[in-house]
Amino acid sequence: MIGGRLPGLPPIRFGAAAKTDFALYFGGRRADDTATMFDTIQPAAPDSILGLTDAWKADPNPLKVNLGVGVYKDDAGNTPILASVKAAEALILQTATTKLYLPISGAPEYARCVQQLIFGASHELIGAARARTAHTPGGTAALRAGADFLKKVVPDATVWVSAPTWANHKGVFAAAGIPSADYPYYDAAGKGLDFARMEEALEKVPAGDIVLLHACCHNPSGVDLTAGQWQRVAAIAARRGWLPFLDFAYQGYGDGLEQDRAGLLALAAVCPEFLVASSFSKNFGLYQDRTGALTLVAASAVAANHAFSHVEIVIRVNYSNPPAHGGLIVTRILSDATLRAQWLAELTAMREHIAATRIEFVNALASHGVAGDFSFIARQKGMFSFSGLSDAQVKFLRDAKSIYIVGGGRINVAGITSRNLEYICSSMREALAIP
Repeated sequence: MIGGRLPGLPPIRFGAAAKTDFALYFGGRRADDTATMFDTIQPAAPDSILGLTDAWKADPNPLKVNLGVGVYKDDAGNTPILASVKAAEALILQTATTKLYLPISGAPEYARCVQQLIFGASHELIGAARARTAHTPGGTAALRAGADFLKKVVPDATVWVSAPTWANHKGVFAAAGIPSADYPYYDAAGKGLDFARMEEALEKVPAGDIVLLHACCHNPSGVDLTAGQWQRVAAIAARRGWLPFLDFAYQGYGDGLEQDRAGLLALAAVCPEFLVASSFSKNFGLYQDRTGALTLVAASAVAANHAFSHVEIVIRVNYSNPPAHGGLIVTRILSDATLRAQWLAELTAMREHIAATRIEFVNALASHGVAGDFSFIARQKGMFSFSGLSDAQVKFLRDAKSIYIVGGGRINVAGITSRNLEYICSSMREALAIP
C-alpha cells in the first residue's frame, strides 16, 4: 500500500463508490477495456481419474458403471464405513477434551502406530530411532512433502518411476520441481512384470537419484515383485546409491499386512536411507478423512532428527500441521487389541472380496465368449488391473456403454459387482471387436 492505495490504482473509496471500483477492477474487464488478471486464463484439463468420476456422475444412463476411481466397493456397490472405525469414532467423541492444533508432524502416538504397522513392532529401525514419521493429509501429501524435502537436500536429483505408474506421481514431483524418468516395469505382451529390463534399468540409475517403488498392489497394473525380486532390487539400491521412495498406499490389500511389507523390509535390511509414503484411505476406509504419513529413515538417530527438521519446515509452509480426526481413528484402532482385531477381520474381508471378484470376472468373461486369455486378472494383486483394452476400446465403452475406465485400460476391480458383472462382460465382448 502506498499512501492508502495500491500502486497504479486510485485512492481507496468506501460505500457505493467502493462497489463501483470493485466492478471496474475485478469484474472481468476494467473501465479502459483492458483484460483483468484472470480474464485470459484458459480452463485446465480435468484430472484423468477424478475427472472421469465427474463425467460418470453426470451420465444419465441407469446402467452406468465407474471402474475408474480407486475406491473399495462391496457387492452392493457401496463404500462402507468400517465398523471398527465407527467404534473408534464413538470412543474419540466420548473422551475428547480439546481441539488444539497438533504438532507440525502430528501426534507422537500416531507416528509410533504407523511405524509399527509398516515395519512390525519389533523392527530394529524403531528401537534405534532411525525412523521419523509425519502425519500428512493423505498419501498424496506424504508424497508431496517428501518431494519438497528431497528438492531441498538433493536439488539436482531425478525421480525414476515405473512405466506405467499412478497418473498423479509425475505431477506431484513436477510440482516440487523434480524431473522424472521412467524405468521398465510392465510387460504388456506377457501381462506380467518385465523384471529383467527393470533390473537392468535400475543398475543404471545414478547415485543420488530417487527411485519411486510401489510397495505392493502396483497401481495401475496390479503386478507385484516377488520376495526374491525385492531382495535383488534392494541389493541394487545399496550398491548403486540411489534413494528408494516407497509408495505404500495399499498395505493389507495384497497378501496381508505382514506379507505386504516384504519389499519394505528388504530395503530396510540393506539401505541406510529411504522414504515411505503411507495412505490409510483404503485399508481403513478413511477416504474423506485424508489420513497418511511420511516416514523418513536415516543411518542414525541423529541424522534422522536433522533430516526430519527439514521435513517439518516443508510441512509448516504447506499446511502447517495435519488434521486430527483420521489420525485419532488410526491410533485408537491400532492401540486397542479388540478394535485392532475387528479391523484386521474387516481388512481381510475386503481383500478376499476383491480376490474373489477377480476370479468371478475371469470366469464371466470366458462364459460370455470374450476372446482372449484373461487369467492374468486373477493373478494380480490389489484393486487394479490392466485389462489390455486399447484407448479406442475404452472410448467405446464410455461413449456407447457408459462404462468409465481410465485411459490405458486400467480397471478398478472393486467396482465390479454381481449386479453389473454381466453388463460389463457383454460390453467388453463388443469393445474387443474394435481393432
